[in-house]
Amino acid sequence: MKLKYELIHKDKNGNARYGILHTLHGSYETPIFMPVGTQATVKMLTPEELKNCKCGIILANTYHLWLRPGEDIINKHGGLHQFMNYDGPILTDSGGFQVFSLSNIRDIMEEGVSFKSHLDGSTLFLSPEKSINIQNKLNADIIMSFDECPPYPVSYEYMKESVERTLRWAQRGKEVHQNDKQAIFGIVQGGEFADLRKYSAIETVKLDFDGYSIGGVSVGEDHITKYKMIDYAVPYLPEDKPRYLMGVGDPVDIIEAVIRGIDMFDCVLPTRLARHGNALTNYGRINLKNAKYKDDLNPIEPDCDCYTCQNYTKSYIRHLINVNETLGGRLLSIHNIRFLTHLMEEIRTQIKNNNLLTFKEEFINKQKGENNNEMS
Repeated sequence: MKLKYELIHKDKNGNARYGILHTLHGSYETPIFMPVGTQATVKMLTPEELKNCKCGIILANTYHLWLRPGEDIINKHGGLHQFMNYDGPILTDSGGFQVFSLSNIRDIMEEGVSFKSHLDGSTLFLSPEKSINIQNKLNADIIMSFDECPPYPVSYEYMKESVERTLRWAQRGKEVHQNDKQAIFGIVQGGEFADLRKYSAIETVKLDFDGYSIGGVSVGEDHITKYKMIDYAVPYLPEDKPRYLMGVGDPVDIIEAVIRGIDMFDCVLPTRLARHGNALTNYGRINLKNAKYKDDLNPIEPDCDCYTCQNYTKSYIRHLINVNETLGGRLLSIHNIRFLTHLMEEIRTQIKNNNLLTFKEEFINKQKGENNNEMS
């Protein structure tokens, strides 16, 4: 068994689902947040610290690991688990998002995408077959189909052509997938267009992937449009397989997506915010660079059980950030990741109690507290 989704309970007041995702590296409750470890590491944190933050699945990035150190070196270690010393489940993305976000010069063709390396400007080519081949060697538990992630907004005509091409790429990638220990997910695209999202979902499901992702979100659209993109796709995804919303880590967005039936999330948000001195809290984001925390002897959040809040004050963390000590970013990363994993614990409890809609309203009201929008 490489992957199995077990649906345990649905909130009676919506589409939120509580389940268990069984993998070769353990079983984990869903909905779940997955920290991003782009270069085979969640920035500045050890695997032990991730475990202490109650993390389960983590991500690694195919594009970056293909360039450095190369999939063959990782394969010589036995795969990513041994390479990075992480014994929990790992998911690798297809590399497609980076091709479209990091390269200003690219040529999309039926065979794949030709583009310039963001490292040295050399010409590179990535196809569905190449992406899957790299991911097979990286040996993560879950791998992603190679897709085009169009920007927002684009014309209906462009998006329709892109969706059709992504479906052809999905078929080609699935045909060359050779690692029977890896689950492979298809990706639903379609932008803001309801009929294209529906079409993409239905046709992707016909290819019979192990799970399904909703892509092309958090690419510049507003929140309402983002939620519509989810609503347009979810009704056409099977209930017995996991649903993954790619690139979403804002707490309110996570809750809204769970209500719509999403099981899995990933985002660089918690560690990126941390490196800029910002903390996620129940009362909104706070910027520890703010002078008002200079002599604040309290933890980031009194009720938080993370290592940072159990041992350090806002005053100390502010000092670290302001003198550019990397420990400040590490401590904030620990807190921010634990904040999101704890939020998922709360969400799962509320689903089981058929109370997620009420929890959402209470959470949003707290997020509008006096500390909100402090982030610089």
